[in-house]
Amino acid sequence: MMLHSRSPSQTIRIGKQLGRFLRRGDVVALVGELGTGKTQLIKGLAQGIGFKKSAYISSPSFTLINEHPGKITLYHMDLYRMEEEEAKELGLEEYFQGDGVTAVEWADKIPSLLPGQLLWIHLYYTGKQTRSIELVPLGERYEALLKQFSSEFGVKH
Repeated sequence: MMLHSRSPSQTIRIGKQLGRFLRRGDVVALVGELGTGKTQLIKGLAQGIGFKKSAYISSPSFTLINEHPGKITLYHMDLYRMEEEEAKELGLEEYFQGDGVTAVEWADKIPSLLPGQLLWIHLYYTGKQTRSIELVPLGERYEALLKQFSSEFGVKH
């Protein structure tokens, strides 16, 4: 499924709409160049799962993982400075199998550590403020999630 955003605030809105369909144990893997809006999309996901203060969500580049408690806890990972061998020591599978929603920026850096079922989100520059956002479901759970999302918001996939 391909979506288009004309601004950072629209990227947040897309994330919020998508986040409404996330539930405990879901994993969202985000990839895209620096500045494509991965963190903005995660701010929206956080709003969608019920986190009220998404303005406080920033990329955890130096802490690697931020936990944002709410109705459903959001585990926000940024693996920009991480190599796969280093990441193996972090125990990421505990988060992936945990009781919250896990959103991983730069997920393409740890392909062998990711669960087999998840939602890939690829963000691409299409202009100074515009982005294409590609949603790729892996597994029945995420195919169903995108079917719900597309039917409620009139998005074709």
